[in-house]
Amino acid sequence: MHDLSPAKKLKELLDRPELLTFPGCHDAISAKLCEQAGFDSAFMSGFAVSASRLALPDTGLISYSELLDQGRNICNAVSIPIWGDGDTGFGNAINIKRTVQGYAQAGLACIMLEDQVAPKRCGHTNGKSVVEREEAFLRIQAAVDARNEGADILIMARTDARATHNLDEAIYRANVFHEIGADITFLEAPESVEEMQKYCNSVPGYKFANLIEHGKTPLLSHEQLAEVGYKIAVYPLTLLNVSILAMQTALTALKQGKTPEAILDFNKLTQAVGFQDYSLEEQRYIDNLTS
Repeated sequence: MHDLSPAKKLKELLDRPELLTFPGCHDAISAKLCEQAGFDSAFMSGFAVSASRLALPDTGLISYSELLDQGRNICNAVSIPIWGDGDTGFGNAINIKRTVQGYAQAGLACIMLEDQVAPKRCGHTNGKSVVEREEAFLRIQAAVDARNEGADILIMARTDARATHNLDEAIYRANVFHEIGADITFLEAPESVEEMQKYCNSVPGYKFANLIEHGKTPLLSHEQLAEVGYKIAVYPLTLLNVSILAMQTALTALKQGKTPEAILDFNKLTQAVGFQDYSLEEQRYIDNLTS
């Protein structure tokens, strides 16, 4: 798959029979660690990027240019296809087309677009609202148009209508998103296995499960998710969650004059960030000069 574009790499992964599972990432090093751990893909979470880049909540405060810059850095650090959170698309239909084109040019394999009112907020928090059906459908139509006009990227259409209206409204929107041409649908925050099953049984195409520890959606096993009918399962906040906990624990130890217990050997740290690869490449050029 190395000669394929990110979108085509992702299509090949989706064509495989098994459930596609992967974590969220928030910067280049977290994405690189996902790849080093053997994951075939990773998801650039808007929640995690807003937290790591701005130390701010996922309430629409991060901008298009900031997410795009983060996505470009992430894609440059890895060879696996990256999914990108595109929030509400950052404007009207023309803005959305530009957002989709920009994400494709940055190297992202798929863009997620949602039907929340801007400024949006995390799908597992309170206070959400969604736009009317017509605007929601227009957003996805604009994204699909950008893809069909040459943007080499997949479109994932998300609805948050389960929380603001009801499950049936969310399923209706997901079905129309699929009819418009979205490659993947994402019904955010179903609250029971029965709701997950109803969504998967009612909407054709690839379905995306968003699994947040202590969130609203049941954390099913991979086998259960596949049986329910999901094709994709992502753990968007796991790495951010454990990294914040690890830093808080380490800071507490340092404040007490202690060395943190869970700490990488320095050689492993330098290997994780790429010193070994850099040295090998540097030596190759030195050898060419002296040969």
